Amino acid sequence: MNLRPASLFLPLILLLAAAAAPLGAETAATFWLDEAEEQVIDRLMAAMSAEEIVSQVFLVGWATEEPSREILQWIRRRNIGGVKVFGWNSNDLAVLARSISQLQREATATGHAIPLFIATDQEGGWVRHVRGTTSMTPGNMALGATGLPQDAYQTGYFIGAELRALGINMNFAPTVDVYVNLDDYVIGPRAFSSDPIETAVLGSAFFRGMQQQRVIATAKHFPGHGNAAEDSHGSLPVIYDDFDAVWNRDLVPYRMLIREGIPALLSGHLSFPRVSGNGTPASLSSYFKRDLLRSQMGFEGIVITDELYMGAVYQYGRETGRSFAELCLLALEAGSDMIMLSRTPALNDQIWQTIYSAYRERPEFRRSIDASVRRILRTKLRYLKPEDRVPLDPDPATVAAHVPHPDAGSFFADHAYRSVTITAAARIPLQPRSNERILLAGRFGDFLREGSAQFPGAAHYRLSTPTVYRASAQERLEFRRAAERYDTVIFCLSDPATVMLANELRHSDVELILFSVLSPSYLRSFTWVDTALAVYGWGRDSYHAGFAALSGQLHAEGILPIDLHNSSER
Repeated sequence: MNLRPASLFLPLILLLAAAAAPLGAETAATFWLDEAEEQVIDRLMAAMSAEEIVSQVFLVGWATEEPSREILQWIRRRNIGGVKVFGWNSNDLAVLARSISQLQREATATGHAIPLFIATDQEGGWVRHVRGTTSMTPGNMALGATGLPQDAYQTGYFIGAELRALGINMNFAPTVDVYVNLDDYVIGPRAFSSDPIETAVLGSAFFRGMQQQRVIATAKHFPGHGNAAEDSHGSLPVIYDDFDAVWNRDLVPYRMLIREGIPALLSGHLSFPRVSGNGTPASLSSYFKRDLLRSQMGFEGIVITDELYMGAVYQYGRETGRSFAELCLLALEAGSDMIMLSRTPALNDQIWQTIYSAYRERPEFRRSIDASVRRILRTKLRYLKPEDRVPLDPDPATVAAHVPHPDAGSFFADHAYRSVTITAAARIPLQPRSNERILLAGRFGDFLREGSAQFPGAAHYRLSTPTVYRASAQERLEFRRAAERYDTVIFCLSDPATVMLANELRHSDVELILFSVLSPSYLRSFTWVDTALAVYGWGRDSYHAGFAALSGQLHAEGILPIDLHNSSER
């Protein structure tokens, strides 16, 4: 179980303390009492102060590698519900493990010894907040390309194992957005497929793999980001689908995952005016949380908002005249169980005062928060109390032995090979002609390195644009002039800017071979290209596998997981 002795004996110590206390007395051991789940929850709810109850709905980030003074204050004084690990917290995995151990020690030293949710975004592939030596996976869309639930299960299992070794007990994954709108850049390769059933099956298998490691899976972005045209990090996406479209497409994975027992969902900042009847984001909407998710779909787990310091939330606040504190309150009024804040608020700032005052003064809101905290405690008792839990005090000294997981590398390399997809095969296998001048052009160093290993005589052109969204006229001109000195260009297609650059060769005499990485959606702009393949990750395994397929060393069997000819009508 990779637990240090202190972690093994903590529940026993607390239980002995409870046994020594007067009958009926509440002690620091309340959470760890050897009683029925609902009885422990009843004891906790009766003993906790109003401030302690309200604090459980907060899931907060901190800005430094080691725990900040502010996050420690929130834990010591309020025993908040959880913390969120972002990329800036995880530059050094040994430091991260030590920090998580410190945070959990602080939490279990508070009045009722309730441990923290330690959450992160470790989807695999493109989104990997905990980096360092954690596995670089081919990603969700590669899972869609193989279509094998066992691949999804193993991916969830290995990601879960690495998070477990660090003491991270909650993962905001799987991403089960159904990839409908191929212009939805922010989802792209984070999706499994454009097919709702395949997304549901692979998402469920991914969940089961993480469940095996006792990591709390949190499916997202409810009710579905896959038909959005905007990025909710910057603005509020408005999706004009009706209820039937959402129910029979976007909600299919959630309907299956709820039946499978998924413990948590994360709600997106997404507006569906034809479903809810107004423009309120789903993350702040009582229709989506209470009417649809709870009443109609029967979900009994916990619902967490996406990060509230996002552009979509601020935009809605400006449009409705609400302060940020009022938006946080609205998320809870709507039926969210926890609010996620990437920045640590001041202990008694307006966010806290607004929510705490509402709890003290409004009986209906108090009942709603009490119900949310009961769900939070129930999840913690099921996942953070049993002996097979994710360690509360991960050992920094053992991180190197467990991250990456010893068996992960061979699995993810094999998966990268299985997922390569040929979409146009005119020159596959590519056997350079006599004196053929080949140029490798791409944004990523690993692409150029792996390409050079396969085609040693090829020249390099490192693509560089200030943004991935567009290439300037000057950048396009410079690339075309460079490319026209060669017979063949093997081009790494990865984003809208690279689409613009590659299209510069449409009317030239240069033969263009496309090597798509991440989302293959950009291939739809190149029906005139005769040789193209897709990989879905951006690690060396994916590049190596793609070049092996291009040269004929690998018989590629992946199936394109999206329909390039059927993007949603907006």
